[in-house]
Amino acid sequence: MEFRILGPVEARRDGTVLPLAGAKIHTVLAALLLAKGRVVSDSRLSEFLWGWSPPTTKNAQIYTYISRLRKQLGEGVEIARCQPGYSLHPGTAWIDSVEYDRLDRLGREALEARHFEKASALLTAALDLWRGAPFASTTEHLCEAEVPEWEEAWATTLVCRIESDLALGRHGELVPELTRLVAEHPLNERLRAQLMTGLYRSSRQGDALSVYRQGRIVLREELGVDPGPVLREVHRQVLEGAEFGDRVLGGTATVPRVPGPRAPGGPAGSPPSAGRPPVPSPAPAMLPPDITHFNGRALPLAEVVYELRGAGEGRNTGQQRGVVITGMPGSGRSALAVRAAHLLREQFSDGQLYAELDRADGSRREPHDVLRDFLHALGVPAHAVPGSVAERVQLYRGLLADRRVLVVLDDVADAAQAAPLLPLGPHSRAVLTSRTPVVVDGASRLIRLHPLGADEALALLSAGAGPRGAERIAAEPDAAATVVELCDRSPLALRICALRLALEPRARPADLLSRLLPPERRLDELRHGALDVRASLRACYAPLTAGSRNVLRALTLIPESEFSAADAAGVLRCGEREAEKELEALADARLIEVTGVGADQRLVYRLPSLVRLFTQEQRTPVREWGNQVPRG
Repeated sequence: MEFRILGPVEARRDGTVLPLAGAKIHTVLAALLLAKGRVVSDSRLSEFLWGWSPPTTKNAQIYTYISRLRKQLGEGVEIARCQPGYSLHPGTAWIDSVEYDRLDRLGREALEARHFEKASALLTAALDLWRGAPFASTTEHLCEAEVPEWEEAWATTLVCRIESDLALGRHGELVPELTRLVAEHPLNERLRAQLMTGLYRSSRQGDALSVYRQGRIVLREELGVDPGPVLREVHRQVLEGAEFGDRVLGGTATVPRVPGPRAPGGPAGSPPSAGRPPVPSPAPAMLPPDITHFNGRALPLAEVVYELRGAGEGRNTGQQRGVVITGMPGSGRSALAVRAAHLLREQFSDGQLYAELDRADGSRREPHDVLRDFLHALGVPAHAVPGSVAERVQLYRGLLADRRVLVVLDDVADAAQAAPLLPLGPHSRAVLTSRTPVVVDGASRLIRLHPLGADEALALLSAGAGPRGAERIAAEPDAAATVVELCDRSPLALRICALRLALEPRARPADLLSRLLPPERRLDELRHGALDVRASLRACYAPLTAGSRNVLRALTLIPESEFSAADAAGVLRCGEREAEKELEALADARLIEVTGVGADQRLVYRLPSLVRLFTQEQRTPVREWGNQVPRG
């Protein structure tokens, strides 16, 4: 078995290309191969497949692609389900990217040891493995994430191979190749320096100086900078008529090693240098209190902490500036963000900024006001805060430029609200929570929260139930299990129930159950102080169009909690395809969820019981499908 990703993605058995049809299945295979045996999470696969706009059926579709790959690749290649994703173990299969890494490493080692003949042969063999642009048959989302690093690796290998050939005196053969390469990559100073070296050794000193002048003009016009030290040194040597011998590129026959391409989700780069000047006080500490009993979200928490810790530890995270956490009402988005932020206080030692962007009355906070609060927390006196948003953003980002600050933005409405509040410095990061995925340039790590499992939900209830809470839960397991289900396994509802048990030490789960059983009282019971399930649902319901509200009310007429698009079409009196569009809109609003695929291969949807109760409270009668208000 052979796998090739340095060009169009292919799988071959005995020299025959396997029929893997479509960009999506090629994308899944490439992502698994790039991970080199590590787990690629479902969310990462979703980003590679659909970017910021995955379908509500994404998990079912990913499973379908994995199943097709398993069938095509056979028993010699194992694709294992390992939470929170999948890993590929190729067995004895040959992989071109692995062979490229091996040859490139050996070639650079030979170059550093001045074994130029060996280096040239190894690096030529490494470059010969490339069949064009890498991952050419995959989605644009994977290409945007991975291609730049691999193209940089290819360029570095090429520079090392040319350096070996120059050291072997092959400058006459190299000048035409280098002329073409410099025309294709005019901003690559190392290639331009090598072309100058080859021209000078070919007794073309004037042409070498002309190449330098052209490079200086291009760099100034395109980047606004002057040539770097390597190019300037070669220019000096050409002017002085120095003998280069086998010493090329300004007096060295080696190219500094750079980190190779990293696997999806894996670390890359190295820690930043020490000696960063101390950050002036004050260090803001705006986080809400830590969550004392945090259960049921171990995997998402670990994922958020890993992504954010990359900034605090100086790990190279590319263009990412943080994570976006999204999920259904009451899924624990805010609690997860706050818990992760507290765990990372040492990594972001210059402070933590926090803002709730959705007011209690449902109105949104404007960046103008949030920036004022952030600037005050960063030590800017009131009289020095600029008046316009643009000026506040400039000052805010300037203050964060060299600091390690974590910014937590809770309940983000849309990208326009969040964008001015994101830090741009290399060491700061942001955590955003939102009911729907928010597309913000740079905040590209999306974490989706799904309903808790039964055991996780029960553990959350036990942990927050106060002294001897676990004993009370264990004494009445059936009642406790029923409470968990009446709460839809929602972290918010379970936290409220746990608080009720903690505040009433003699109360039993059966007592709590008796208060939750009457449907008309349940949402009233699921409220404690600022914690309010009804308010959380209202925040998701309020932005719906009149048509979507009408669809949601109609779904409450279906007696079962799970249903298909055909069932929905029956109560909506419309076609199944039109019903699917409406159901997808409600799923995007996080008011219904896709639970899987039924025996008839149709998607199965679920209307959570708490959403059903809230919707039934809304007084507007259900109208027939043909009388709906059109969707905007």
